[in-house]
Amino acid sequence: MGLMDRVRDQAAQLAQKTQEAAQEGRVMLDQAQARRRADAMFRDLGAAVYAERTGRGGPDGAAKIDRLVKALSRQEAEQGLGDSGGTPSGQDGSDPPPSGEKSSGPPPSGQDSADPPTSGQKSADPPTTSMP
Repeated sequence: MGLMDRVRDQAAQLAQKTQEAAQEGRVMLDQAQARRRADAMFRDLGAAVYAERTGRGGPDGAAKIDRLVKALSRQEAEQGLGDSGGTPSGQDGSDPPPSGEKSSGPPPSGQDSADPPTSGQKSADPPTTSMP
């Protein structure tokens, strides 16, 4: 095999690797954009639900919630929610515990629950002091 043949083969391999890297970059960009869109919709959905539950929702609050849920479902079906594994980012794929039940993991800060300590209980956090 001549020198020019080896140069052509290496150039072809380099071109293929470049195309593969560009494709991976496009996939990552698409995932990041999908994640940003989904995050914005989740934030808007949370705000709408919070307003509705606290009695501050407008007359179209329920309709807005329905629109956001449909938009999120459509986003998930078409492009996913921006992750490659199919589960929302930050979750391990297992279902969260039902409302009112504790997860099997250790409680935060060594407490029995996520509730702040009531009067008479000591907090697990050390007291803060200021330096002169």
